[in-house]
Amino acid sequence: MIGLFAAISAVISWTFACSIWRRESEKLLPRQINIYKNVLASIFFLPVALTISWFTDFFSIFVLMISGIVGIAIGDTLYINSLKRIGTRKTLSFEALTPIIATALGTLSINEIYPQKVWIGTFIVSFSLLMILRQNTLQNEDSRESDFLGILCALGSVFCAVLAALMSRVILISSTLTPIQTTEIRLLSASIFLFLIFKKDFLDLLNNRSITKQNHSSLILSTLLGTNCGILFQQIVFKFLPIGIGWTLLSLSPIFALFISNREGDKINKLTIFYSFLSFIGVAITLI
Repeated sequence: MIGLFAAISAVISWTFACSIWRRESEKLLPRQINIYKNVLASIFFLPVALTISWFTDFFSIFVLMISGIVGIAIGDTLYINSLKRIGTRKTLSFEALTPIIATALGTLSINEIYPQKVWIGTFIVSFSLLMILRQNTLQNEDSRESDFLGILCALGSVFCAVLAALMSRVILISSTLTPIQTTEIRLLSASIFLFLIFKKDFLDLLNNRSITKQNHSSLILSTLLGTNCGILFQQIVFKFLPIGIGWTLLSLSPIFALFISNREGDKINKLTIFYSFLSFIGVAITLI
């Protein structure tokens, strides 16, 4: 039950945070938002770093650092590039495949054997998400030509996310590190990596006088929700649930986003509601 509640909490946190990031991206570059939120989030959890035995748990920490760089730094960067090149609908269509990929990798790499009902529920969830995303974004997005590099970025972001989650799962079940400690390690490594690459963008953001106190307040709130709480809840999910089941639950963000769709100008039709219920049926099949 802890894993289930953590997954729901993570999805809710991400949904509201993404709504803020989407609004702020009209004024800021996506990579500026990315480095801002990760640096700030790692500072918020900085006291946690004092509780970590950096030398005793060196191997586990090293794996988590790679996980943070792959999942948060590289994965998010690929995701943003995909959004710019092929648009929201196509990018999220690839993201809908994440539960299936996570379940398959969990089986092949760490021998997490899933019963048939988990596979059925996972396929139902992925199919439902794909149909919801097509219904919900096709009407609002301009058509774009296929971009091979954009498709590679979308696939890369999915692979990075699942691979990073897999590494986190292995460390969480094999070491004494807690979810909040693994969260800080991943955030620190991602922040350092991003700062080294996008240092100029970060400094430009801090020195940009057109960024108001309200913008900074919104970014701070979204960081606490989507990055600190979101990643912490995600780590709790991977502590208590197999990666396939965990990702199936964590992939429900588009469903919860429907509750704030009116504020963002998205229209909900009957098919969207039908596929939303279908996705919850898929989750129920997976968990029962």
